[in-house]
Amino acid sequence: MALEMKVPSPGESITEVEIAQWLVEDGDYVEKDQAIAEVDSDKATLELPAEEAGIITLKAEEGDAVQVGGVVCLIDTDAEKPADFESKTEAVSQPDAAVPNPGPAKATVDKNVKATPVAKEMIAANAINPSDIKGSGSNGKITKKDIGLYLNGAEGKQGERKKMSMLRRKVAKRLVAVKNETAMLTTFNEVDMKPIMDIRAVYKEAFKEKHGVGLGFMSFFTKAVTNGLKEFPAVNSMIDGDYMVSYDFADIGIAVSSPKGLMVPVVREAQEMSLVEIETEIKRLAIKARDGKIDLSDMEGGTFTITNGGVFGSMLSTPIINPPQSAILGMHNIVERPVAIDGKVEIRPIMYVALSYDHRIIDGSESVSFLKMVKEQLENPKELILQAMAANDVFDDLKA
Repeated sequence: MALEMKVPSPGESITEVEIAQWLVEDGDYVEKDQAIAEVDSDKATLELPAEEAGIITLKAEEGDAVQVGGVVCLIDTDAEKPADFESKTEAVSQPDAAVPNPGPAKATVDKNVKATPVAKEMIAANAINPSDIKGSGSNGKITKKDIGLYLNGAEGKQGERKKMSMLRRKVAKRLVAVKNETAMLTTFNEVDMKPIMDIRAVYKEAFKEKHGVGLGFMSFFTKAVTNGLKEFPAVNSMIDGDYMVSYDFADIGIAVSSPKGLMVPVVREAQEMSLVEIETEIKRLAIKARDGKIDLSDMEGGTFTITNGGVFGSMLSTPIINPPQSAILGMHNIVERPVAIDGKVEIRPIMYVALSYDHRIIDGSESVSFLKMVKEQLENPKELILQAMAANDVFDDLKA
């Protein structure tokens, strides 16, 4: 029986997806729940698992747009698993036995090498060192095409015209729209990070041992932001037609890097969280993004966003608002700089921070005052900690 595999709905309002990459070849035997393709929507990239085991026949090419409910492949469920199905996997993941004849040894393809099954077979058959090939597939996976280019001597010597993913195209349109449709301005300030760094030096090991997560800068920034949003609600607002909608909660989007590009999962009700809860949730979301398992529900909503270009070495930038939000805070790298402290010049670890905001609903005084409040809280982390302590926390001695 030929089973028609149809595109499931990835989420509300999504009517079509794009085949980003087939993870199997036409005519391959696939097992039930095996990931056979990666599909892009305008919000996320998702894996498509095989609904049943059998021989697969592809009905769409990579790059094709397919309507939700459309057929992407057929699976012959009556087909028997090939006798050598398991042995093929073993052949490309285990070292080959020594052969008596001299000459080049067949390459060993470790099971951890990121490559499609067909590419692994080609690597083994041609005694190729996988580290010599830069994979063009998802998450850097080596594909059949990469092997072909390598064998033809063209690997790394020619340009490649590659269609942007649906997600990337959607992001591009949104960013251009923000520049064209908002009155975006950016205000700057600087934060003396020494007080936070001193706190972390004392408590970070005990914090990690007790709670299982690191004590990072992001939890401090998130709590400072949620306090600022409560004081300046216009910064926690959005425009809806002729109306301004303000929120009494803070769902904070945290921009994280992933193999598919920048994603912004949301920490819900961050104003109610302790530092431990924030760090735990950020870690959970970052791992999901890294592993390509982020859900649409993880990224929907959000009333304010924090982005940290400092992890890539950025000294200063003007972050672009994440629509329909009205403001975004940009963190940057920490650099030792001479500053005046009590009339004396001292070397301090300084971070420049930037707040981009929509001037249509946020006045300059509100944006500047909000950023100043964030700065003052970060420079007095003891107060932040006392506001956001978990029960029996490692910071208990700060209560004294």
